Amino acid sequence: MAEDSFNADELNPPEWLNVQFIEDVLRVHEKASDLQVTNLSFTPASAKGDHYASIMFRAKVDYKTEKGSFFKSLIIKTMPVEEGIKKDMFADSPLFKTEIGMYSKVLPECERILREVNDTSKLYVDCIYHSLEPRQVIIFEDLVEMGYAVVRNRFLTQEEICSAYSKLAKIHAISMKFIYEQPEFLEEFKYGMCEMPGLMDSPIINAGMAPFIDLLGRTPELRKYQPYFEKIALHFKDRVKDVMKDYRTNPVPGYNVLCHGDYHCRNMMFKHNRETGDFEDCMLLDYQGCNVVPMAVDLMYSIYMLMGTEQRCGQLETLLNYYFSVLLETLKKINYQGTMPTPQGFWAEMKRHRYYEFLLLSTFLPVSIGLRNHAMDLADLLHNEETRKKCYQVKDVVEETKVMLARFEKAGYFEDL
Repeated sequence: MAEDSFNADELNPPEWLNVQFIEDVLRVHEKASDLQVTNLSFTPASAKGDHYASIMFRAKVDYKTEKGSFFKSLIIKTMPVEEGIKKDMFADSPLFKTEIGMYSKVLPECERILREVNDTSKLYVDCIYHSLEPRQVIIFEDLVEMGYAVVRNRFLTQEEICSAYSKLAKIHAISMKFIYEQPEFLEEFKYGMCEMPGLMDSPIINAGMAPFIDLLGRTPELRKYQPYFEKIALHFKDRVKDVMKDYRTNPVPGYNVLCHGDYHCRNMMFKHNRETGDFEDCMLLDYQGCNVVPMAVDLMYSIYMLMGTEQRCGQLETLLNYYFSVLLETLKKINYQGTMPTPQGFWAEMKRHRYYEFLLLSTFLPVSIGLRNHAMDLADLLHNEETRKKCYQVKDVVEETKVMLARFEKAGYFEDL
């Protein structure tokens, strides 16, 4: 893969990421004080656009102990050392602390609870090292070596999406058990991606509603929705912030969960049989945005960042109902004692938090389609207003907007704005 296919800040690892550091990590992990690294190389661990809040390297490590010679591939996630947008926006955020808490505390406990009811689902890749000081670092086993890959250059299949929803539903269900029985267990998970400093005032969110309203005005079939969004535009950011704080300020039993917070197709990897190509497993990644909020937050986000056109326009209710069926099944298996969610309550919850979906439709859908269908550059979309405006002019954005707004109208999203 050419150098311009990677993020520039991942082409050269920082100075501290060296043989001595890797030896120290592996000596503890392998419980081998005599371990010596004999060869070490680094490459970027992800393609441009796969993630934004950190930098990632793949370390290929040859090492030896008294037991023999070995090889290990590691994924190292850390923060950039050079000044720039990533460092400015995320350096003081709780992202790494959140992700470490998920991998070291919450996810292992979730799996323990599943094992008690004979569910063998694997919810996370093994974390072999983590630290916040003197630098923020997390090191994982390399899923690529286990046969997993990020899906590129195509949309996910229904089978792949259902697998991803199954894993999410199980985490959500167990978190409901935590919230009901021991809410203090999740007390530290308060801050999602939307609460990062400056994110809600970023250009991509601030400048998204105006071109969307313009799209409605120049499309005859959509003009009837323009007055709704002119009204929505006046206070939609404040309403979205209210959604993100809903559990802390206005909790409603039964529908608050520990959300993933950034649940999109590049934050998961899929395993297919090497010989037959048959689907085998999905692994969720990047738990750095996890926080307790309404389950609608993950699900609405997934409509625009996980599903493709076919699923959004033709399978949306089927897929979300599948998620809900796994949620209910898991709640019953783990003996959840709280009030059981109902299908009617579930869809009412989606409507109650419609302002978040207004944001996603008006800003995230055009950008997502620009990235996935028209090979637009993420950095250019984030920082170039003219490039963003082009997203609102492509035919597939207009056509999907027609489908989504018809669904909104049918579900009563425009009532009592």
